[in-house]
Amino acid sequence: MRTLDDTCDTFDIGGDLTVNRLGFGAMRITGPDILGEPTDVTEVHRLLDRALDLGVDFVDTADAYGPGTSERLLAAAGVPDDVVVATKGGLLRTPDGDWLRYGDPDYLRNAALCSLDRLGVDTIDLYQYHAPDADVPIEESMAALADLRDRGLVRHVGVSNVSVDQLERARDVVPIATVQNEYSVADRTHDDVLDVCEDRNIGFVPYFPLGGGDLGEKAAVLDEVATAHDATRRQVALAWLLERSPVVLPIPGTSSVDHLESNVAAAALSLTDDEMARLSA
Repeated sequence: MRTLDDTCDTFDIGGDLTVNRLGFGAMRITGPDILGEPTDVTEVHRLLDRALDLGVDFVDTADAYGPGTSERLLAAAGVPDDVVVATKGGLLRTPDGDWLRYGDPDYLRNAALCSLDRLGVDTIDLYQYHAPDADVPIEESMAALADLRDRGLVRHVGVSNVSVDQLERARDVVPIATVQNEYSVADRTHDDVLDVCEDRNIGFVPYFPLGGGDLGEKAAVLDEVATAHDATRRQVALAWLLERSPVVLPIPGTSSVDHLESNVAAAALSLTDDEMARLSA
């Protein structure tokens, strides 16, 4: 099986962190419902080792995954220094698993320090504000991340779950290296945000790049294109993202080595202009 180094284009996050454009989302290496420890930690290590073997050099996590579990597992797996690890802060988990937005600047500073400790690093490659808090102006939250960057605790800053207006307001405070929004061939809600990112060479990291498993009305055309390429529906969905824009960095997540290998194989899939048009219609 060819690796991403053979098949995948690269992108320079923040202008200086070169990664293969197909990354790995580490949300699902935790326990059920993204809470607690996984059933088999050894299998998680095998999954991460296989991802690195296949050329994955961009891994995305967050303090809310577990919470804290995903970051600790990445550190325990011994992810090499040349792999870009991105994490996020600004979401709290309740005991019943709800996600609560919390953008207090002091909280974000402390959250980043905790992530540094769990990841076992001196500097976080990419620290992202997980979701704007309606009760805190985004400028105040971003000022905390700018302070972390100025102190050398984070190398680059990103935002997640933002509109174009929120992105522009964040950029007024600190350089933004990436935007992470929900996006897939079946959910084009944030086309406008992606267009801004492409215009300004900001990495666009689509979460749920496979539509959370529901590709809806695109299923039929995905299946037609998949048949033509002897591929799977999900491989075509990932290939579409890679073709959509050179700034797109998909991060499909999985707890299965087989699914990981299938996802990575999508980087070798080349779609025709006609197929892209049909999928994009």
